[in-house]
Amino acid sequence: MVDHRSRPGWVEVEDFLSETLVQGGPGMDAVVGSIDAAGMPRIEVAPTAGKLLMLLARIGGARRVLEIGTLAGFSTIWLARGMPSDGHLITCEFLPEHAAVARRNIDAAGYGPMVDIRVGAALDTLPTLLGGDPYDLVFIDADKGNNTEYLKWALKLTRPGSVVVMDNVVWEGTILDPGSDVDAAAIRAALEFMGASPELEATAIQTAGSKGWDGFAIAVVK
Repeated sequence: MVDHRSRPGWVEVEDFLSETLVQGGPGMDAVVGSIDAAGMPRIEVAPTAGKLLMLLARIGGARRVLEIGTLAGFSTIWLARGMPSDGHLITCEFLPEHAAVARRNIDAAGYGPMVDIRVGAALDTLPTLLGGDPYDLVFIDADKGNNTEYLKWALKLTRPGSVVVMDNVVWEGTILDPGSDVDAAAIRAALEFMGASPELEATAIQTAGSKGWDGFAIAVVK
């Protein structure tokens, strides 16, 4: 596992941007507090990234959203904030204890009726979604080793024009040395899949902040 290190200046800028532009509110602070209280890892997206997810959902008019990797529901709530009240969001979480924390947070935020949490391995859950209406936006932020498989499922479950976002694609720059870390190798393979896929038009953005040196990829289904 890569050691994600931040720098004071990065965090200070992120805090300024969060306070000035994101303005998540006390509800989002409570979600972060629940992560600490439950002893869960602090691997939720940064507030700036959370609001970006909200804006992507809103800009694209997303009514059906799929999230792979729930944790405590921080990104789930941001996504729900960008959707209409009659939208539907399915989020996949491997650990029941994390799903329980997320359920409480999502309900407290007022998005309970919109959000369905599927507990278990996502590669077992995703096949059960076949046959339904396509998803307008897919957010991938789970175990890195299965990123390419998650991307393949995203293509099966979306439509032309759908947006796919994959978090943690820089991984402290180790994608340039994939032999140094198994996650780095998997992330690089997923990026190469995105770039080679005739069904995706993709790019990536590097970030520096409380989560260290990282970034996300974003693609549109052709």
